[in-house]
Formats: sequence, C-alpha cells, structure tokens
Amino acid sequence: MTGQLKNNRRLRIFTWHIHGSYLFYLSQGNFDLFIPVNKDKTEGYYGKGNTFPFGDNVYEIEESEVKFCVFDIILFQTDENYFSDQYQTLSAEQRELPRIYLEHDPPLGHSTNTLHPVSDPSVRLVHVTSFNELMWDNHGLKTTVIEHGVIVPEITDSDKIDRGIVVINHLSDRGRLLGADIFEKVRQVIPIDLVGMGTENYGIGEVLHPELPAFISRYRFFFNPIRYTSLGLAVCEAMMVGLPIVGMATTEMAVTIKNGHSGFVHTDIDYLIRQMKYLIDNPESAAEMGENARRTALDRFNINRFTSAWEDLFRQTLVN
Repeated sequence: MTGQLKNNRRLRIFTWHIHGSYLFYLSQGNFDLFIPVNKDKTEGYYGKGNTFPFGDNVYEIEESEVKFCVFDIILFQTDENYFSDQYQTLSAEQRELPRIYLEHDPPLGHSTNTLHPVSDPSVRLVHVTSFNELMWDNHGLKTTVIEHGVIVPEITDSDKIDRGIVVINHLSDRGRLLGADIFEKVRQVIPIDLVGMGTENYGIGEVLHPELPAFISRYRFFFNPIRYTSLGLAVCEAMMVGLPIVGMATTEMAVTIKNGHSGFVHTDIDYLIRQMKYLIDNPESAAEMGENARRTALDRFNINRFTSAWEDLFRQTLVN
C-alpha cells in the first residue's frame, strides 16, 4: 500500500521544521512525520508551532529523546541539518538509515559552478524545481525533482480591490535578491500592498498562513519581485486562488507563467508596470488570466501528485 511497509506499518520520517508551509503540505501524505523540539525553540527545533493546522500524523519529540526513537528515513533540509544537527541529535544507528536531502533553493554562490554540499552517493538529493537541479553542480549524483504541491483553498468572497499584492517576509532586510528595490520602484506608480513578517513599517504586516488565501484573493494580481530564488509557495498559492501572476522571467517563473494567459513575466520592469496597470484597468481580463492560472496550478501543483511523488520516493529509498 502506498506509503506503508509490507507489514502494513506506516512510514516514519524524521525531519526538522525548516519551512512551515512546506512541512504542512508534506504532512498531507500517507506517512508519519517526526520533528524535534527543544526548550529554546532554536532553528529547526520549533516543534509544530501555532501557525499551521498540522494533523495527527505530525509528532513532536524532545530533542534529547530523538535518539531513542525508531524511524525509517531521515530527511535533511539544510546544511546545518546535514553537517551538524544529525551528529548532535541522532544516534549512530539512526545516521545509518536511508537518507534524503531536500534542497529548497538554487545555489547562492556562483549560479552555475557551485558544488552542492551533499556528495555522498548514498544520500538521495531532491530539488523542488528543475531550474534548481539544472543550476547546482550535483557531483553527478542521481537527483530527483518533486515540484510543489499546495492545497486548494475554499474562497467564498469574490469582491475585488484594484490593487496588487506581494507576499514576502522581511523584504527590506533581504535586499536585491528578493527584489526589495524592484518593489520600491513599482509601488511608486502602482497601488500595491505587501504582506509578510517584518513588514509592519512599510506594509500590512504578517497574515497567518491559514488566513492568507482568502486575504490575497481580493486583489487584482499577485506580484513576485524576486530576482533569484526557488518558485515560492506563495506564487503557487496565489495561482490556486485565481490570481494572475506578474513577476521576473527568471528561475522557474519563466516556465510557470505564460504571458497574456496566466499573467506576465519579463526582465523589463517597465514592461511589467504597464501590464500591472492593464490588469487593474481591465478586471475582466485579469479574472480570465487568474482562472487560467488556477487551472495551471490545479494540474501542476496538485497536492495529491505532490504527496504521491514523496511516497514513491520514500519507498524507493527504502528499497535501494
């Protein structure tokens, strides 16, 4: 049975709480996730937290108790997990279990010549986009791409406001990489709001993840000013609620949004500004593109496809 061993026991996956929204979507799968927690709530050791409605298949374990537990697979998500945390938290026996490294980002060093930190052929390397897999030097290792999966929210309020919306945490602190300068240029001429942690001084501030879909659904379009990062879950979620997407024609965005169909992507900011004005001035066209974006997301970012891909990979990792 999918996600289960031959003796009908559910797979037991140990990982760290790194990206809350990704962990929440991963937890929709037919397996159990075990995450560590410590009293200081250091990075990766937050436990479930209070933001996401995790189900009964996500278990918190005190850090000091982890080495006494039984797992099937260890899932790393950061260099710290791989090079440090596993030696502090896991037992020697647990460190010999089948291992997967989930890489969330493209290389932040040289964009084409950066060696991935994982070079052990016994560790399965997973990328979240084909762009990321392309750009990393993966040492010739076997890699897997599992694209995002998100849940389709139920939105009942269809009232719209003639503004765009950006969703990025701590944008002002993250500079050109996340497009802070692009956002500043755009908001001088386009009515646009910013949501995210650490944005209270120049944006709306944080909107909790369970409330975010309904909140952003009121806007005419979703703007993603990020120059270079993975395809953000916020983009996938905005597509799912039927918003046209405007953004940089870089990274995976270039093969996710089709110009004039599900939104607009380009490397010319002035061109994008003109298209934002068009979407605000032409709500029917914006709605049509938003519906096209939603249909694309329902197919490409289907949560069942996502969890099935992870379940298949977990089974393959155990066999190999």
